[in-house]
Amino acid sequence: MSAGSALGAGSDGCGPGDALLMPVRPDGYQATYAARLPLLRRESDGVELTDTGSILSALRDLADPVDRGGFEALAVECGQALDAMRLHVATRDEVDALLTGRYGSEPADWTGLAGGLGHDALAARADHPVYPTSRGRSGLSVAQLRAYAPEFHPTFALRQLALPREALTVGGGTDAWLSPREAGVPELEGSHLVLPVHPLTADGPLRDALREAGLEERALLLDEPGPDVVPTLSMRTVALASHPTRHLKLPLATATLGLRNRRTIKPGTLVDGAAGQRLVEAVIAREPRFQGVVLHADETRFAHAGHELLAVLLRCYPAGLDGAAVVPMAALLCPAPGDGRLIIDHLAERFYDGAPLALLDATLTLLFDWQTTLFAYGIALESHQQNISLVIDQGADRRTRLRLLFKDNDGPRINLARLRDAMGQQAAEYGVFDDARIFVDGDLPVLDVFTTITLHLCAGSYAFGLARHGHAPLERLLRLVRDRLAEAADRLGTGPGEPGALLRTHVLDAAELPVKAMVTAGTLLSKERSGAADINKHYTTGPNYLRMTGTS
Repeated sequence: MSAGSALGAGSDGCGPGDALLMPVRPDGYQATYAARLPLLRRESDGVELTDTGSILSALRDLADPVDRGGFEALAVECGQALDAMRLHVATRDEVDALLTGRYGSEPADWTGLAGGLGHDALAARADHPVYPTSRGRSGLSVAQLRAYAPEFHPTFALRQLALPREALTVGGGTDAWLSPREAGVPELEGSHLVLPVHPLTADGPLRDALREAGLEERALLLDEPGPDVVPTLSMRTVALASHPTRHLKLPLATATLGLRNRRTIKPGTLVDGAAGQRLVEAVIAREPRFQGVVLHADETRFAHAGHELLAVLLRCYPAGLDGAAVVPMAALLCPAPGDGRLIIDHLAERFYDGAPLALLDATLTLLFDWQTTLFAYGIALESHQQNISLVIDQGADRRTRLRLLFKDNDGPRINLARLRDAMGQQAAEYGVFDDARIFVDGDLPVLDVFTTITLHLCAGSYAFGLARHGHAPLERLLRLVRDRLAEAADRLGTGPGEPGALLRTHVLDAAELPVKAMVTAGTLLSKERSGAADINKHYTTGPNYLRMTGTS
């Protein structure tokens, strides 16, 4: 494979007619081939380019001049990710000791939402299944990472910002959780509400945000510290140390998974998250087999002052999970402290007679049943590995029980016509979303989200990942994914236009599958150049690894 001279000449020695040669190996997950060492070779003189700086510099010089800034930005991202990886290696023993000292030596026994924070810390030290620089966070020093990032499992106090009541929009029917009295300033009880603020925001861009919102003269950053919190896998979301079933999602000015993927909170997403939650709850009410099995955090309580740095979401998790292992899917392939075995192995040893594939099978069965049912209603959730936790415990009969716990419902795709067909007049209640991109024409955009999120990130990545770790041959694992998806699809009907038939045509048997073009849309190209209306839902195509197993 080569990057041709039509892209231009550069100062690294690539001239007209020159090319860069990329050695490849078969892949099959998100691309047919993947790069292999020595990564890149200049055809004219045979010079090997083996580090990110020289590779991206060569690609930059061959790119269209208007795109070269994107390659420079990606080089910075790569540097940040490498620094983070080195820091993770250097601090692994320290963090392992912290986690085992707090939760115990057996990670399958880290229970409840509190124990789940320990699993979050492990997951934060792992790579994203498809984004190459996922560990990097822009603009943060090592001291800031150690003080606030989930991979170090710190505890810290929030700051508190008093704002006039009339400047705030509050959702959820009550503002008691924003009480000035509770924040230690009872004299402001009648006139103000108090927003929790992340220290990185309070110490950085808060003043500019207040000025932009016209609130600089009327806001008061309190000296009284806020509650102690622990960061979750999503760094901007923190759990109350004294009440880990309550999480606060707070805006940060940093970015992850792409230069343009900022960790602020657009006020409209708070409205959309509450609306999305009501919608999935309505589906569960109509599909009783999911009641008590598919769980959702409550995300209806929020506040904002019309600015993406002046906002907060209070996320409340269901009660009754203290005795269960609550493990984000993103942690399943992480090495456990001590023995280095995968978390999925520890969970399988406790709950599935030592068979990790039995745990994967049970997860895929429930996950595909739920997500394909949503598709039959015209809905696809942005429920990736970070937004789904396995809830595993044993009932009174000592039998293992698996449930799924979801959060973050603010970015779905909904085919309103199919939703109306499925729900009738009730569907009209769910038309109130702030982001107009949520509603789409037809099934294909919904299938794009289903495929790139549920299939690739929550199923395919485990087949390829467990195969890499030697748990089973790749073909066997992919057959398991395909069979469970086929079973779920066939329950929905296989006649023309029925949801099951669409899943077979566009997912199970498609020649190619959509793949997120995350680097392109998030860093390399501007929105004008990429054409991405939404950087998290901008696609290219890749191989259909489900066809590697034949058809069912």
